[in-house]
Parts: sequence; structure tokens; C-alpha cells
Amino acid sequence: MLLTISCTRPDDATWPAADLGYLLHKNPAHVQAFEQSYGVAHVLYPEATDERCTAALLLEIDPVRLVRGKTKGAGEFSLGQYVNDRPYAASSLLAVAIAGVFGSALHGRCRQRPELAETALPLRIDLPAVPCKAGPEAAERVFAPLGWTVAATPLPLDPAFPDWGDSHYIRLELTGALRLSEALSHLYVLLPALDGSKHYFQSTDEIDKLLRVAEHWLPTHPDRTWITRRYLTRRHSLVQEALARLAELDDLNPEEFGAVAFDEDHPGTADARAGADATGDLGVRAGTADSTGPVCGGTEFSGPNSTAAALADGVHGTPTSARVDGSAHNADGLTASGRDHAAETSTANTTGEGEARRPSLAVERREAVRRALRAVGASRVLDLGCGQGALLRELIDDRAFTEIVGVDVSVLTLRIAQRRLARVPQWQSRRVTLRQGALTYTDASLRGYDAAVLMEVIEHVDPPRLDALEHAVFGAAAPGAVIVTTPNGEYNVLYEGMEPGAFRHADHRFEWSRAEFADWAQRVSEKYGYTVRFEPVGPVDAALGASTQLAVFTRRTHDEGSTAHGESATPVRESTGEARPPATELRATGARDVDSAPIMSEPTAGTEIGGDGSAPRGAEARTGTLVGDSEVEGGL
Repeated sequence: MLLTISCTRPDDATWPAADLGYLLHKNPAHVQAFEQSYGVAHVLYPEATDERCTAALLLEIDPVRLVRGKTKGAGEFSLGQYVNDRPYAASSLLAVAIAGVFGSALHGRCRQRPELAETALPLRIDLPAVPCKAGPEAAERVFAPLGWTVAATPLPLDPAFPDWGDSHYIRLELTGALRLSEALSHLYVLLPALDGSKHYFQSTDEIDKLLRVAEHWLPTHPDRTWITRRYLTRRHSLVQEALARLAELDDLNPEEFGAVAFDEDHPGTADARAGADATGDLGVRAGTADSTGPVCGGTEFSGPNSTAAALADGVHGTPTSARVDGSAHNADGLTASGRDHAAETSTANTTGEGEARRPSLAVERREAVRRALRAVGASRVLDLGCGQGALLRELIDDRAFTEIVGVDVSVLTLRIAQRRLARVPQWQSRRVTLRQGALTYTDASLRGYDAAVLMEVIEHVDPPRLDALEHAVFGAAAPGAVIVTTPNGEYNVLYEGMEPGAFRHADHRFEWSRAEFADWAQRVSEKYGYTVRFEPVGPVDAALGASTQLAVFTRRTHDEGSTAHGESATPVRESTGEARPPATELRATGARDVDSAPIMSEPTAGTEIGGDGSAPRGAEARTGTLVGDSEVEGGL
């Protein structure tokens, strides 16, 4: 099994090509050997000059070692365990060797040449034999979107008998200008995906490996679903969780393509499961559950930036009612699940050849919000309309934020957020509280926080309800700062496939221009005693501005114990004066069972809600504890 990596020095470069040895942490002057559990990996340099350098990774596979440790009931026939293609064909064995032998290079670490590690190099990668039952087209589809020029040549079954046709192996040659760490990460993930099998048992740790290595490119890959399924060898539970976590990285709806693990005991999820099963494997187009080739376009979810047609479908062709959570927006509240703007990610990653890939707009937006929170000195933060917890997940990694509260109207959306937060250590998760509630109601428990975030929320509110939201946030809660992001409607003309006047998401009620957003922000700031400043987020056009608008409101004075309009301590429904339904609080502490938190529909004050959304069935039917104002602890 052989892999060669060649680097040719550009004419204007000041570094020698032999510096490839520094990046790989392997001296070109020596032949080195590294013991593996299945054989020996050798690293050598066939050539190493100032103009051109080639590093070779040669694996000597011992078939006997591969068999050791297998049970007697192994699925392979006896002879097949010893006589197979594993010693010759690039597979998961080579991926493991790359991680073990070139680990520092894979993660982009190089103390001697740190600037070179961040430089796009002219690379050529050669693999003499790659198992690929989907054919050469599959290799083209998975490598080409990452910046490679692909030459995939089928290998004949036997050159002496051409009538026998081609085998399912290809000779793969990749050329392109990429960072070495990017190139190795592509090989680490895509070689096992093309092969469709692994030589070792897979657990949930495999998901962490996948996301750790491919987090910068897999979320926006047009065939990420196919890659994920094949990398995880079609293990359904692992694929579901991996796709949900990929969706989190790029702020997408995991339930829209079946990436959420359904709970059979939860009301409504059995139907969702049945609906998902009716289309074949979750996240895969019907009839392709056993397909060996990636599917581009069609009805399969193929990423936010695959084609103009997929863009148009994602923005204009998905009605709100099609969402699994069933929580479009009603007169009493909103959910931030509409943050998933397919159009926004369609152009966010396009760069010139050799340039670093730009993060998606969703990633840039979350980072801009985090920076704004740090700039205002916030430590206790409200994420209003938190959706599935993408921003919460990033804030929890920053120790500057000592208390984080996520509020959303959708209980199912909050359950997804709980599952995401369940993956972080408990010492971190105890800083997060999730609350179910509508943002158009005032809530005394939300007062006194340093900052509140409305990230991609206000455009989901009907204009007549904006006054209620403004009063609930700026008047009643009155945090020290409020950070608001919303799409810039002027920028939409730059998104390919969007019709004039169309919105980026089917649930948007409006998309303001820069002048309209500034007028609204100035009016709100004057009414509630704030100052406001504006920042661009995402790609910026000289004439049309940035893709996303961000406003930072800072309160002029802090009147402790009261609000701008003397709001009473009892939450009040703004439109009718009715008592607001009590919020359901799901604390990110205690047990990890997400189903212990009750579902809240539309109860009256003082009503306790059971785990299935009905009236309580007795204390023995609940694992949460009712305390105070219908506040439930436990759950995550």
C-alpha cells in the first residue's frame, strides 16, 4: 500500500521544496519505520531537492495481525481473512497510518515552519490502488469540491485479459494548491468513505474523530451525507448523530434530513420515524439506501452550497409546515429554527484557487456575536430564540460567560439543544439553563442579565408583534446590552438562484435593508434608553453592504429593580393583558436523560405538565421536580 505526496516549489517562493520534511516532521535524509498494530509503516523520500520533494508512505500489512483478536463468528469466510486486498488497496488502514505517522501535519502543527503550515502548497498526491465500487465518478465528486483536480483511472481486472473489464479499483491522482493539513484531512476521511468499510470496530468515538478532522470542510461539502454514511460504514445510529452534529457546525436543521435521534416514547416522534423510514435510510433519497455512489441534487440533502438548484429548493421550496418540529411561528411566540439560511451559506465558502476556504456565514455570525459579547463585558447572557443551541454550544466553551440562558418557544427544538449540550462535560453544562417561553411575553426571571442576543430572530416575527417583542426584551428584561443580527435584504441580489424580492427563508416575515434596520434600531434605542452601533458580518459588497447586519445596543443607565416602563413583577401578556403561561425551565445539570423534562403546550398558570404534554399522572410518572413557578429541574 503506497501513498506519495509531492510538492513543487513555485517560481516566486523563497522556501525550498524539501521543507516538506519539516511539515511532515520526517527527515528526508533518513528512511524511518513505525510499528502499527497491523504491520509496519515506512516513510522515505524518493526525491528531496530545492525545486521538488516527494514523500512516500509505504505500508507493509501483515494479514495474520489483521486476523488476531477476531471472534470465531467473524463474517468473513476463513480464507478471505488472509487473502484479500487489504495489503495493497488504500483503505482505513492507510487513514490510520496517516493519523499515526503524520499526526502533527494532519493537525497543521509545525514549530520550525509555522508560516509554511498555513500556506497553500502546489501538491500532487498519488495512490496506485483505491477501492471504489461507486466508480471513478465518485472520487471526482468527493475530491473536486475541495479544490482538487482529480484523475481517477479504473484498473483492469487483469491486463492480460482486457475482455474481463475493469475492477472496482482506481488509480487516483490529485493535484491542487492546498495546505498540507487540509490534504491529509481529505485523505483521512475520504479514503475510508470510498472503500465503504473499516478494519476496526466503530463506536461513538469515531464521530468525534470525523468532526475533529473534517470540521472545516465536511459541513459544507455537497455530498456530506454520503461521505458520513460511508465513513461510518452505514451504522444508522452513528450516522444520525454525526449528521446532527455536522448540522450544528453550520447552523442547519438536523431534523429536516433525518439527523435527529427520535424518541419512540415521545409524542409525535413515532410518526416522524415512520415518515423518515418511508423515504429509505434517514437523510438519503428513497431507493438509495444501499447506493454506493454519492447523489448530487434530487431530494437528498446535499449541503447548502452544492448547486443553484439546491439553493433554490432550500430557500424557496421548503414550506414551514414541512419541518419535523412543527413549530412554525404563531401569534404568541417564535422559534429561531429559521436561522438555517441555505442562501447564506451558498457563497460564503467560495474562494480563489490556493486561498483559505472562508467559514460559512453561520460560523462568522456566531463568532461576531461572541466578540460583541466580550466587547461589552458580558458574563451573564441570554440567548433569546436559541433554536437548537448552536450559539450556546460556542458560548459554553468561553469561560468569560459564567451564566448562559437559552430561551425558545419550541420544546422539540430545546430537546435538540439539550442533546447537543449533553456532549459537553458537566462542569461546563451546569452554566447553561434552557427555558421554554415566547419572546413576545415579559418574564421577570429574565431581568438583570448583562446581555441578551437576538440572533436571526426578529425577521421571524410578524411586524404587528414587533412592539411586544421590543417591550419584552428592551423594556421588561432590560439587559445591559442587546445584540441583534438580521439579514441584509439588499445583499440578496448577489445570491445565485434567488428571485427578486424573495427572502432567504420561507418563514421570514421581512428582510430589512440597511436603512430600514438603522431606522428601527434608532427608534428602539431612543424609546428604551440605549445607544446603538452597527457592524458588518460576512462577505461585504462595496455597494450593497454585508450579508448580515449586526447592531449592538448598550443601555445608557441602569435603574436597579425596575424597568423602563415600571413593569410589574408578574409576567403579562402584552396584547391582551392575560397572565403569561409559566415558563418551563430545563437546567443543563443533573441527569443526562433529556426526556425527564416535561413538555409544555399552552397550560394555565399553576398547571403541572406531564412528560407526554398531558396533565400529570402522579409523582411517580415524573423524574423532574416541580419547584416555584412551574420550574422543572433535571432533564439534561
